[in-house]
Amino acid sequence: MADKLIIFDTTLRDGEQSPGASMTRDEKLRIARQLERLKVDVIEAGFAASSNGDFEAVQAIARAVRDSTICSLSRANDRDISRAAEALKDAASARIHTFIATSALHMEKKLRMTPDEVFEQARLSVRFARNLVGDVEFSPEDGYRSDVDFLCRVIEAVITEGATTINVPDTVGYAVPELYGNFIKYLRERIPNSDKAVWSVHCHNDLGMAVANSLAGVKIGGARQVECTINGLGERAGNCSLEEIVMAVKTRKDYFGLELGIDTRHILATSRMVSQTTGFVVQPNKAVVGANAFAHASGIHQDGVLKARDTYEIMRAEDVGWSANKIVLGKLSGRNAFKQRLQELGIAMDSEADINTAFARFKELADRKSEIFDEDILALVSDESITRGSEQYVFISLAQHSETGERPQAAIVFTAGGKEVKGESDGNGPVDASLKAIEAHVKSGAEMVLYSVNAISGSTESQGEVTVRLQNSGRVVNGVGADPDIVVASAKAYLNALNKLQSKADSVAAQG
Repeated sequence: MADKLIIFDTTLRDGEQSPGASMTRDEKLRIARQLERLKVDVIEAGFAASSNGDFEAVQAIARAVRDSTICSLSRANDRDISRAAEALKDAASARIHTFIATSALHMEKKLRMTPDEVFEQARLSVRFARNLVGDVEFSPEDGYRSDVDFLCRVIEAVITEGATTINVPDTVGYAVPELYGNFIKYLRERIPNSDKAVWSVHCHNDLGMAVANSLAGVKIGGARQVECTINGLGERAGNCSLEEIVMAVKTRKDYFGLELGIDTRHILATSRMVSQTTGFVVQPNKAVVGANAFAHASGIHQDGVLKARDTYEIMRAEDVGWSANKIVLGKLSGRNAFKQRLQELGIAMDSEADINTAFARFKELADRKSEIFDEDILALVSDESITRGSEQYVFISLAQHSETGERPQAAIVFTAGGKEVKGESDGNGPVDASLKAIEAHVKSGAEMVLYSVNAISGSTESQGEVTVRLQNSGRVVNGVGADPDIVVASAKAYLNALNKLQSKADSVAAQG
């Protein structure tokens, strides 16, 4: 175990706490299956006690995923822990992750508890959880800003009660690498039973140092688990990025000297799946998974790469899932070729009927677009998962007219509760007119706080991927739509966001 770095992915729990990044049960299950293909060691599937929806998602993932440990977060109380255990009962390997704040600020202002009360609750909650599952993780929330004497006292007690993993979170992203690494090291050296548990790090990116802090916790502090998310997704500035941690440890094995179980060839597909499901676009210059991660514009760089790739590339693009041949399918491609490409991209469809539906949409796209890229397929399948099922609103068709000097007009047809409806409106532009045509019928009253367009591949034939963020009555949701017609993509994204607003699932705030 000393030479193995455990990758704990919390995209489905901490990542989902990003405003607008909430996911449905089916979306979570799809991502969890992809994380299993990636060979993530531990998947934090959710916070089972926070809502019925989260409970069902954790339960479904626990039943479906067999090769990764499935974890549920819980506050340090019997109700939360019991609910987590119930959701995890069918898991091949289950973990309960319980937490309570230990910093003076959090104890006084948030918990309104004394240090002795927090100590006792931490100890008893781990004891209770340990009687339900054999694998218990404990986190002292805001641990990095906690009094070190008190923190040592709490951690020693919970290890005595049976905690198998101790996670020390930098909940607010306050740490810097050297200090954080030495902090973990000091705790491990001072606590007498520290060798009885695996030590873990969980860093936020408020100062842009989540990955650096996590790596310092591993190298200096001796931690052997890193908690991270795909694309660094998470509330505020996000979490430690899984792809950056994994590739840093893999590329610099000479320095870290650690083994990983991750199948890095699935990193890119996982990144795109999370991006397209949540609507959080990956910036082009993002390390490992950004569109420019392996691109070279400088003539000197291009010359060097053509002569020898390692002159400017420290990683092979293929090792993280980038394909040298991006044009894979066209309108003459058959169903088997399409199905094979889905498998190569790490996409699993639930049934043959789903594959047939996706293939029909692929053929429709191929008639409108001469070259089909991997990005197009990922967007198509993601869009298919969005519009399938018992959604309140489903796009059918759109007609719009835009002319210089004239006010744009739009007419849209969609279903509402299974019934076909039509909406018409004018607007400042064709997108504005189309969304107003929808709103004229729906009357959601939602405020649009973000409208974003991203070209899926690099040509004028590219599909446009639109993200719409709506806010209503304190709820924030993201909707995503893709289509070669950017106005149609916008309408799809707006309807997707409205469908998410229809979901009344409430959740309880968890740790950062």
